[in-house]
Amino acid sequence: MTLPRRLRGGRWLRPLGLGLWGAVLLQSGISGRLDLLLRAVFHPLVWISGMVLVVVALLELVGGGGAAPTPRQRTVLLVGVVVAIAVLLVPPRPSFADLAANRDRELLDEPGLNFVVPPGQRSLTEWVRLLRSQPDPKLHAGDPVRISGFVLPVPGDRPQLARLLVRCCLVDATPVGLPVLWPQGRPLPKADQWLELRGVMDTERFDGQTRSVIRAESVRPIPRPARPLEP
Repeated sequence: MTLPRRLRGGRWLRPLGLGLWGAVLLQSGISGRLDLLLRAVFHPLVWISGMVLVVVALLELVGGGGAAPTPRQRTVLLVGVVVAIAVLLVPPRPSFADLAANRDRELLDEPGLNFVVPPGQRSLTEWVRLLRSQPDPKLHAGDPVRISGFVLPVPGDRPQLARLLVRCCLVDATPVGLPVLWPQGRPLPKADQWLELRGVMDTERFDGQTRSVIRAESVRPIPRPARPLEP
């Protein structure tokens, strides 16, 4: 009965909140949700942080929870506990299309391009970087294309096939996409749908300029990749 007496006056709220948020981080790693939010190189930091929070929570429980919180602090701690429980019960499911629609699409610090990769083996992001470094659409017309990505609606244009580039996590995500001439007679794909597309690079006039566009020959729905974010 000694422990409950020590935890009177809301002293239990702080260790409970720390433990729950530690559980949120650990659950994110166990469930694979981190792959939707963060580059893999940073995953160990999340695991370590989650374990540290759980250990600190246990130590505070054993020590009595520290000083009793003020009414205002108690309210803040209670809100944190409720939010942590909600995240555990209903994990967030980010929409890449919604996120991309509100982000700048200009690439920064272009990495070096690998020109050795044959056209049919280039990823979507490799195509985007190549087209930005060699913007003449005629250079690539007729090249075979086999890429995958999510459907990104574009105001005033057809949906594009896109990916998200990240340095760290979704906070600094930059969307990159390619225009597509979708097969005729079929409805346009829905936002956030993941597709594998095969076709050839072509050109078209759009908004008074000639641009590269993928003429899709086959479109196949695919599951979202386990690690959809690209560096």
